[in-house]
Amino acid sequence: MVQIILVRHGETAWSASGRHTSTTDLDLTARGADQARGLAAALSGRRFAAVLCSPRLRARRTAELAGLTVTAVDPDLAEWDYGRYEGLTTADIRRDRPDWILWTDGAPGGESPEQVAARTDRVLDRIRANAAGADAAGADIAVVAHGHLLRVAAARWIGLGPEGGARLGLDTGTLSALGFEHGTPVVTRWNAPVTATPR
Repeated sequence: MVQIILVRHGETAWSASGRHTSTTDLDLTARGADQARGLAAALSGRRFAAVLCSPRLRARRTAELAGLTVTAVDPDLAEWDYGRYEGLTTADIRRDRPDWILWTDGAPGGESPEQVAARTDRVLDRIRANAAGADAAGADIAVVAHGHLLRVAAARWIGLGPEGGARLGLDTGTLSALGFEHGTPVVTRWNAPVTATPR
């Protein structure tokens, strides 16, 4: 059956330092570009009925270097809006709010977990609507996006609340997959590293 291949974008300067990055439109580091090129080898031989991509530069650049032809840039795939926490690390935030947890508290001036879940639900509904056609064509669907957003999407796929994403660590430049087992939505692969390919 069709698989939904989740691609987390390659490394940026802020992801490397643990800074929350949503609306700040950073490009990939040299290492991030190498990770994205490594994705191309890992994805070779797969056919995609659709490639959905976040509008952020780091995601679009990853798709390009991975050899994916984006069929739709989807604003619902943008990273969690961190509001006033944009650019801060968790350690920075917890100096003032020691008990802060993104997955339950959200971000002041940004999005709540429920708002992010609503966005990912819309994406997953669109994917489900096209899954039969992709399956009939012997093709998969790819989603190129961001760490926290993809973690929420995976949690929602298997019927968990957005806080379930807290249990699904996800590194830059990795592949994950969602699919079905006997008709039940499952995670079939998670946080699989690929070999970076230098220029």
